Amino acid sequence: MIEGMYIADRYEIVGKVGAGGMSDVYKAKDHILGRYVAVKVLKQEFSEDVNFVTKFRAEAQSAAGLEHPNIVNIYDVGSENGMYYIVMEYVEGITLKTYIEKKGQLSYKEAVSIAIQVGRGIEAAHNKHIVHRDIKPQNIIISTEGKVKVTDFGIARAANNHTIHSDVMGSVHYTSPEQARNGFVDGKSDIYSLGIIMYEMVTGRVPFDGDSTVAIAIQHLQEEMTPPSVYAPNLPISMEKVILKCTQKNPDRRYETVSDLLVDLKKVLISPDEDFVTILPVGQDKTRVVPREELEQIQQETNEAYYRDEDEDEDEEGEEGEGEEGEEEGGFLNPKMEKAVTIMGIVAAVIIVIIIVVIIGSIAGWFRFGGGNSTEEENPPVEEEIEEEETYTMISLLGMTEEEAQEALDEANMEIGIKPVGTVASEEYEEGQIAIQSVDEGDEVEKNATVEVTISSGPGEFEAPNVVGQDEDTAARMIEEAGLVPQRDFDYSDTVAQGNVISQTPVGGTSVKEGDTITYVVSQGVQTVRVPDVTGRKEEDARAELNAAGFTNITVTTEYDSTVAEGLVIRQSFSGEYKEPSTTISLVISLGKQTVYYSFNQTYNKPAATSADAVQSNVKATVELTLAESDEVVPTTVTDNGTSITISASNIANYNSGSLLIEWTWTETVTAEDGTDTVTEKSQRNTYNVSFQQQ
Repeated sequence: MIEGMYIADRYEIVGKVGAGGMSDVYKAKDHILGRYVAVKVLKQEFSEDVNFVTKFRAEAQSAAGLEHPNIVNIYDVGSENGMYYIVMEYVEGITLKTYIEKKGQLSYKEAVSIAIQVGRGIEAAHNKHIVHRDIKPQNIIISTEGKVKVTDFGIARAANNHTIHSDVMGSVHYTSPEQARNGFVDGKSDIYSLGIIMYEMVTGRVPFDGDSTVAIAIQHLQEEMTPPSVYAPNLPISMEKVILKCTQKNPDRRYETVSDLLVDLKKVLISPDEDFVTILPVGQDKTRVVPREELEQIQQETNEAYYRDEDEDEDEEGEEGEGEEGEEEGGFLNPKMEKAVTIMGIVAAVIIVIIIVVIIGSIAGWFRFGGGNSTEEENPPVEEEIEEEETYTMISLLGMTEEEAQEALDEANMEIGIKPVGTVASEEYEEGQIAIQSVDEGDEVEKNATVEVTISSGPGEFEAPNVVGQDEDTAARMIEEAGLVPQRDFDYSDTVAQGNVISQTPVGGTSVKEGDTITYVVSQGVQTVRVPDVTGRKEEDARAELNAAGFTNITVTTEYDSTVAEGLVIRQSFSGEYKEPSTTISLVISLGKQTVYYSFNQTYNKPAATSADAVQSNVKATVELTLAESDEVVPTTVTDNGTSITISASNIANYNSGSLLIEWTWTETVTAEDGTDTVTEKSQRNTYNVSFQQQ
């Protein structure tokens, strides 16, 4: 339990808000920026895997560069005492999975609105060459304000091929066919997953379901989807065809980019009953038949990953609290499916043997078919098995024209196409040259894939928009609409309202080029700082610590305190609270134990003679005044009054009582009848408990 602790001396953990297969999520207070954040903490079993942690941190740091209103932004990545964490934007709301479960089927308008917001977030990531790989309703949050945000960008790549955590049953419902067979994954895989989500929103169910991850994955590969209109009869044709185009098994038949998908989604809202969505015609083989070896590989890899996770975290919920039910024990194909696959394999083998025998017999002249002599008639075409897709190591196309790039690919014997997707101003590349390519040099790319390229428009400058004083969202939109990249920062301000822009770099009106970054500073309101606890410190040390924290208005008063040494701080105002630096901090300094002075003044009669016929003379008193519970003797003054004495003392510090000892001595003379005198020495000892009077 880490509730209440501080991470990096900055993030105070408030409470746990979710748990997943790889991590736990906590709500925390960022005391530097004065806002709430979500802190995702890796579980111990993953923190101990050095390779996984390295990849996890690298992907999280890459995703931290994403800034978009429809993305749960990553603020910080770090580790402390062996605990690895990611600090993210905190969004108050529920997951789309929970929302669908509560509402059942959504109207097509609501589904389109949600899909557009999700698509905008994915589009921003794809523009930064980041593919999510795990788009699912559990990773989409609907805030209490109605905003839709996608979370966990970049993290899925770290988990991919390393482990399949307890969200596997949730993820496999939305995985693309190329992911199911561990093939090349690009932005079109995210489009497929978004299509499945749209299907679930309008129908209230996923298109493919089963008892195990393997069974569901094979359905993605082989089975045709039931049209969503079967479950949602009132679904407009345009929306249905958008969903069907997104979920084509062949990536080349899907939308080329999320931007293209967004265009059609917006048109659905305007003309829902218009049949405007174009889906490329499918070939003769409508469904890809997966070879037996590939089925076995998918089954083996998926089961191994599932068993690893099942042993570690059988009942763990999804990260947003939306876990799915687990698989059947074993995770294999169900018996009917396995039997069917076995029979299909045997039949295929027999057919292949027959075809080979026929071909050899025809060549040898054993068989004759029909009366023709053509080769086609003697050797009927044989349907070839689908071979595994080849991959190439991508080369650099930067600085080339489109024609030069295609020639370079052809010379390298790489069966890859290129597709221009826009232009960007560039100082490095001349107009018409490729400035950006979607697959980086050195990365693997599939045969027959299409690499998107952005063409340089040459140096192009225009005036940057002025966003100072605008609210945060408006500023980001103005910058994006100008073809620039918004970069948000934060600072405190005594004059600019919280959430509005304080300043920007470069300033409005400055010449910029398309694609340049505009950094705008958003006000966090008046700064608040934690007042340090300086009790028990010397006054000068207390002042120095408060000044270091930003507090310069300090008042000091003093008072006596018998428990705190002189010169130390007895108490202070606002200890541990968050206050503006202009706040006055009051310190009370100890004067130590207070000195109270007392005095003593008392008269005592002299003792009488011991007999009536004795004459008393030379009466003297010896006085000793001591403090209560102490051997300290107080100086006294004794005044002889004749028949009495007065004892006095003054400036007795901090004692209001004591003990007084008086020793009397005198002489007694007795005269006999014969006139002789008898002289006797007498003494008397008196002890008194006395009280002093405060001066």
